Amino acid sequence: MRKLPLIGVTLDAEPAGGWSKLPWYAIRQNYLSAIAAAGGLPVALPHEPELAEAYLERIDGLLVTGGAFDVDPALYNGGPAHATVSLKSGRTAFELAVTRGALARDIPVLGICGGEQLLAVAFGGTLIQHIPDSIANALAHEQPNPRTEPGHEVAIAADTLLARITGAARMAVNSAHHQAVERPGNGARVNAVAPDGVIEGIEHPGHRFALGVQWHPEYTVDPADHRIFDAFVEAAR
Repeated sequence: MRKLPLIGVTLDAEPAGGWSKLPWYAIRQNYLSAIAAAGGLPVALPHEPELAEAYLERIDGLLVTGGAFDVDPALYNGGPAHATVSLKSGRTAFELAVTRGALARDIPVLGICGGEQLLAVAFGGTLIQHIPDSIANALAHEQPNPRTEPGHEVAIAADTLLARITGAARMAVNSAHHQAVERPGNGARVNAVAPDGVIEGIEHPGHRFALGVQWHPEYTVDPADHRIFDAFVEAAR
């Protein structure tokens, strides 16, 4: 049996209340099941920035997940925070530390939704703080229909890692974000765009595997979604 690559998965964090009377971590099961289905061994990473290097000595790949919060605009010189911006500073501090460490070690990184945006910031890029205020006639990127259904399509740029992985020029994707990548960062390139021009995917050819997608391929809305996890886990072997 081939060794299962150990894939570190970032968690969401919630304050006391709801599920627990104490602060708690959370993650959707389909993030983990998608990694397992692709042949990886998922392990959750608590938000301890001082332990980032210790985690990186053990993991073979890093999945940066999404969540209902935003990267602090101060981290990319984005100016004053838009009224819609919601922060989770402890989570972001850890995710930036572990992502930058993974990139420095050339450990494969997959960023999903907010994870793609954080990856762009780690590359030195910038974000659009609120799509409706920045993009004329923008699509409903916070789609009203269920996340298990597509919200719109994306066009995939030819001669990119994403195009090679998916074997597609277009994909149907789900959409659950009010922010987006504005500039992908130093040396990074855009690999997918929505019909309204919003950036939906980025990658960095200077790394073995550094890929971000704005949608949630763990839902497998499009037949090509599972190929993203397959390629990520294979790169981590």
